[in-house]
Amino acid sequence: MKLFEPADFGALHLRNRIVMAPLTRTRAGAQGIPNDLLVEHYRQRAGMGMIITEGTWPVQEGRSYPGQPGIETDEQVAGWRRVTDAVHAEGGTIVMQLMHGGRVSHTSISDTPRIVGPSAIAAPGQTHLADGTKADMPVPHELTTAEVREAVQGFVQAARNAIAAGLDGVEVHGANGYLVHEFLSPVSNTRTDEYGGSPENRARFAVEVTTAIAEAIGADRVGIRLSPQHNIQGVLEEDDADVLATYTAVAEGLAPLGLAFVDVLQADVTSELVQTIRRTAGAPFIANSGFSSVTTRDEAIALLDSEHVDAVAVGRPAIANPDLALRWEQDEELNEPRPELFYGASAEGYTDYPTLAELRTPVA
Repeated sequence: MKLFEPADFGALHLRNRIVMAPLTRTRAGAQGIPNDLLVEHYRQRAGMGMIITEGTWPVQEGRSYPGQPGIETDEQVAGWRRVTDAVHAEGGTIVMQLMHGGRVSHTSISDTPRIVGPSAIAAPGQTHLADGTKADMPVPHELTTAEVREAVQGFVQAARNAIAAGLDGVEVHGANGYLVHEFLSPVSNTRTDEYGGSPENRARFAVEVTTAIAEAIGADRVGIRLSPQHNIQGVLEEDDADVLATYTAVAEGLAPLGLAFVDVLQADVTSELVQTIRRTAGAPFIANSGFSSVTTRDEAIALLDSEHVDAVAVGRPAIANPDLALRWEQDEELNEPRPELFYGASAEGYTDYPTLAELRTPVA
């Protein structure tokens, strides 16, 4: 079956077409430095065709959650080097998702004087602070035109740091209501300069970030995640014509680069919108059917066999099954995830899910 066949996406070698989706798990401590828990967590899952790390902040100002890792300081780079060494020792491939949270943050989380966004419009709702309390999402500082270009360079330096840490590549997080996605929506982006207004202008930041990273580390090591019409964290995309125009502009801007992959989060990855992005971008295509349902083995096999996708990104099953690729290939039963432990600071619900081999080893 195609799902279990190897593939090469640019410079990235996948031993199978099962991709570990980026999964926020908040185990990196107050300084955002990958620790023993992260090393073991990613090592355990090296049998996946490719691991995409949890969203990792490129600059302190872009940190969204307590316990989220970064890739800005020497200590963070060294911590990620331990992770990549462990994954590579198991024969795995790992790329880092670069995630600038934009307005989805709070100054007590980022420990910076401000948070930023394309426009001075707060994300809806509240966020969890490190002390366990909640706070309203603050109104972000609207980036000036010059500051937008500085933000691009922040992504570029983070990508260079990721390669220095041994990552095989990077994924630009252009989805789920964070900074790059905030620029794409006319609801979160009401700018009047070249980064706002028309679909082409709102697509500009995503294209510039990805292009600059590709120039810095090689396009064959760069991907991007998109989530058209996911309508999350106040980034709303409800006008079908505008959405098609915006994401076509993104895909057209990416097409000349020769990216390693494009990763799309959408409930119906066979839709004309998603397949238009795929055809236009012209890169290997990773699909994730979204938060509302769990991608099953049968669904993944069907998507590959129908040639709608080149690989399938999997979330919750990868959390609960460190040997998911083996279990799917052998059509074995899966561990059930424990959602109440998805976010935390300990090994529980993180590195303590048993493998098939562990389940079958007799107790002495």
